[in-house]
Amino acid sequence: MEKLARLKFNDPAPDAPVLTTAGEPVWLSTLWSEKTLLLAFTRHFGCPQCKEMLAELVDARTDIEHAGLTLAAVTQGTPAETAEFCRSQAPGVVCLSDPERKGYRAYGLERGNLWQVALSPQVVAGTARARKRGHHAEMPPKGQDAMQMSGTFIIGSDGRIRLPYYYDTIADHPPVDLLLHGVLSTGWDKPFNGPLA
Repeated sequence: MEKLARLKFNDPAPDAPVLTTAGEPVWLSTLWSEKTLLLAFTRHFGCPQCKEMLAELVDARTDIEHAGLTLAAVTQGTPAETAEFCRSQAPGVVCLSDPERKGYRAYGLERGNLWQVALSPQVVAGTARARKRGHHAEMPPKGQDAMQMSGTFIIGSDGRIRLPYYYDTIADHPPVDLLLHGVLSTGWDKPFNGPLA
């Protein structure tokens, strides 16, 4: 299996072509050109943890916007599938289609192994938690990869990665508080010029 390079803090964010739910091509860079972007890559549409993660982002959308962030989600579905999925699972969120998973690869999001996707105690507990919240596991639609891992990224308007979050397992989505405030609780819209760069 091809090993993809992971992005690090302050790396340039990869630009990649995706599709709107209307099927129009758009580059990811247009989303962070004016405001800091919270970019969430989902797994397949039957993934209960993805539905749970999107529900948390929808619930926190007002706080996310008050923190100066634009929110967008990328799926592996076709534009039409993505539109239908987001109507029910992520109302009000900018949803983008990447059925060829070019964006996923550009951001270093690999296919997981069985431990990460199904067998680890964290996944078993996460699936049970999501079920209690009304998010049930379903088979992935045709063309969507059940082994695809998720990831969440904060990208500044300067095009730099502020926060790269790679999942250890499919149940490992980042806490909303981390997405709102980061590790250092500084504003996401401020360029980073410190020694850690």
